[in-house]
Amino acid sequence: MTSPVPTVTVVGGGLAGSECAWQLAERGVQVRLIEQKPAARTPAHCSPALAELVCSNSLRAASLANAVGLLKEEMRRCGSLIMACADATRVPAGGALAVDREQFSAAVTARIDAHPGIERIVDRVTRIPEERPLVLATGPLTHAALAEELARAIGEDHLAYYDSIAPIVTAESIDQAQVFAASRYDKGGDDAYLNCPLDEPQYRAFVSALLAAEKMAAHAFEEPRYFEGCLPVEVMAERGPETLAFGPMKPVGLVDPRSGRRPFAVVQLRREDQAGTAYNMVGFQTRMMQSEQRRVFGLIPGLAHARFERFGSVHRNTFVDAPRVLDETLALRALPGVYLAGQITGVEGYAESAACGLCVGVMLAQRLRGWTVRPPEPTTALGALLAHLRTPRPDFQPSNVVWSMFPPLSDTRRMGRKQRREALALRALEALSGFTGLGPHAPSVPGAAAQPEV
Repeated sequence: MTSPVPTVTVVGGGLAGSECAWQLAERGVQVRLIEQKPAARTPAHCSPALAELVCSNSLRAASLANAVGLLKEEMRRCGSLIMACADATRVPAGGALAVDREQFSAAVTARIDAHPGIERIVDRVTRIPEERPLVLATGPLTHAALAEELARAIGEDHLAYYDSIAPIVTAESIDQAQVFAASRYDKGGDDAYLNCPLDEPQYRAFVSALLAAEKMAAHAFEEPRYFEGCLPVEVMAERGPETLAFGPMKPVGLVDPRSGRRPFAVVQLRREDQAGTAYNMVGFQTRMMQSEQRRVFGLIPGLAHARFERFGSVHRNTFVDAPRVLDETLALRALPGVYLAGQITGVEGYAESAACGLCVGVMLAQRLRGWTVRPPEPTTALGALLAHLRTPRPDFQPSNVVWSMFPPLSDTRRMGRKQRREALALRALEALSGFTGLGPHAPSVPGAAAQPEV
């Protein structure tokens, strides 16, 4: 006799929680969705509706030539609630997917409330509920008491309250003639780092531009409480003209082979992926506007024409050290039956948060219905995003989906940048068919939306 499928409790009605609840319910699993609105709100929210967009009305690029555009198309093909509502409330925005924020949230709320498999409960959750299975999708502003209880369960060292994201630039956009490959004191192999050397006048000009650049203003709820180990680069520069030269730009242990001398200062670029398609600007987390990051970082030798896969940022964000505390289904190792979804896992961005909720909902439904649990292939955007959450590193930080997360193609020698991305997107969509969450008696998932232009 088949055991009854248990009801799943989902805490949080943002993009991740709403998407997770929808995916579960669409696959025949009853859901209790607990959201504190409209009785209470975080400092960032003003609407009583679910899935509120608070920072921007743009879900970013729509084209499959962009990693997040591919992610959204994969979500459509998995029957995403968020994407269906976004497409239905779309407003003109050039190559981006932008929505009418009020109509979008109203559409998500209406569809959640109308679903017979979802019960929405208004309550403020300040402790980890006893119900299992349980999905916590409480977002970057998770209630302090709930976050503290989570920290006690997983270890305080594995929970952060601010993220500090350094920019990532594409390898092909770096002027190789102006940089040199080397690790400090020849440790770690010369292929791990590229170094952008600055003489003293270049360093002084860079610091002056950095200090004068326009910065993103902190939200009222974001107390500028930076940790010494991950200060914004401009905050370090404000402490004195030499601070960066003794900090992330210190040249010690590095000799420029072209001059045989140690530079006055250095910007290190750390290889971001095994194939060497992208590099991380080590220690360059920043609150500068994106346009200012292009201008100011363009003053660094070798980066005059850099293309950014990801811009730097620093903001309040509650998230776990996912590779150490979550398993392959995003369940907490320390609390059996408790899953995390959305930004609390260490993904960054609205689309990525919803995609994470989708993956948790699909995989949890697969397990509860007795179907084979099939995580998305790593060659898909969904799988690449989950791989980011599964890859241990000493300085785990949240990230948007970027191309350097994808396994490389076998042969790209004759491919240009556009062709390579088209090939990655086609490979991803072909591999997606195994991840729909459909079992032998599952309900049908809506067909794919019209494919965006590559």
